[in-house]
Amino acid sequence: MDPLLSLRDADPTPFWLDDPRRPRATPALVGGTTCDLLVVGGGYAGLWTALVAKERDPSADVVLIEADTVGHAASGRNGGFCESSLTHGLGNGLDRWPDQIGTLERLGRENLRAMEEAVERYGIDCDWERTGSLTVATEPHQVAWLAEEAETAARYGADTTLLDAAGVRAEIDSPTFLGGLWNRSDTAMVNPARLAWGLKRACLDLGVRVHEHTPGLSLDEHGAVVAVRTPYGRITARRAALATNAFPSLLRRHRPYTVPVYDYALMTEPLSEERLASVGWKNRQGWSDPANHFHYVRISTDHRILWGGYDVVHHYAGRVRAEDYRRPETFATLARNFFRTFPQLEGVRFSHAWGGAIDTSTRFCVFFDTSHRGKVAYAAGFTGLGVGATRFGAEVMLDLLAGDRTERTALDLVRRKPLPFPPEPVRSIGIGLTQRSLTRADRNEGRRDLWLRTLDRLGLGFGS
Repeated sequence: MDPLLSLRDADPTPFWLDDPRRPRATPALVGGTTCDLLVVGGGYAGLWTALVAKERDPSADVVLIEADTVGHAASGRNGGFCESSLTHGLGNGLDRWPDQIGTLERLGRENLRAMEEAVERYGIDCDWERTGSLTVATEPHQVAWLAEEAETAARYGADTTLLDAAGVRAEIDSPTFLGGLWNRSDTAMVNPARLAWGLKRACLDLGVRVHEHTPGLSLDEHGAVVAVRTPYGRITARRAALATNAFPSLLRRHRPYTVPVYDYALMTEPLSEERLASVGWKNRQGWSDPANHFHYVRISTDHRILWGGYDVVHHYAGRVRAEDYRRPETFATLARNFFRTFPQLEGVRFSHAWGGAIDTSTRFCVFFDTSHRGKVAYAAGFTGLGVGATRFGAEVMLDLLAGDRTERTALDLVRRKPLPFPPEPVRSIGIGLTQRSLTRADRNEGRRDLWLRTLDRLGLGFGS
């Protein structure tokens, strides 16, 4: 069967958002209002910020505004991997903050436990499963990488199991798998849209005023308060937290620190019992491979396989447009790679094919800043691992707004920003050169060329 035929009936709607339980949007905010804390952005970072703010001070008047609907962007379009890492993986964190990586790993695990407790406390029905995750080697040189990664992870408290080819295929059966590393506890699988919707419900129950279809257009300071203009009025707040991520920040000086890139995914139809048995996957781990152009893969509660990643697409000037959520050439590549990995699933069709924008920074993980004499806090740059890290980001923003010196705010991760991206056209030229070099490295046993080594030395180490 031609792999492309599997895409014939694929719906361009993100699978997670194509849900009859999707809640109705809350009304837009019409007219002006005042509040103690204004949160701009209804993705995970904004939702956690509003929720944790009410947990810290139930009397606080908190308003959250969202330009579209809660969870419609990256928070509802991702693969549903909720990892403990705050640094886009142990390797990236170790390269950048070797003296603090032990603390960062501990705080990441504490943050994941706090998320799990919140899901239980608020009764959020989001298919939370603490399965751990697998990294699978599909090239001989990657087997040695996994052995090195296992040693490093063990030094920092990870519960890992190194698997040979037979061992990894006993977990998930693909003829392309040559080895694997199972991190047993530091990742949960989650339905990402239902997590966002559940956080919205929890916020409303605690008294947060949530207004969807209410974009923030500009931000100004007026003495002891800040004001955000919307199409329908002005919101005046003692403090504001900005969580717009891939979309342009209300603070123009922050815009050079992130660029939006597009990621794409497919979801299969539900697998029959026979099809599922041919793959195994009894422990339901999510998995990915260590290539620069990597796939991330998981199984849903109704036995569908989500197959995402590989291509990462940047558009000139960093535009974010709905028409770029569809990319047939990437869907075709994903379909071919899927059946190369799982030939036993020939004939399976994809029910959904979608994409979305994520924000990336030059250090591949979140950064923070404040402005307007400490009345505004900002977090962005999560780079595709924000499902877990956004809650940590919320805690940091609230610490910064309160002026509290905590273990979190003392971290270099928080105190220092990454290098900004250069202006166009240098930005797009550099990203294009980097993508070509990453592709070349994948074809050359992972060896990084002069361009990539130079980026590494400058602290611009693109890893994917």
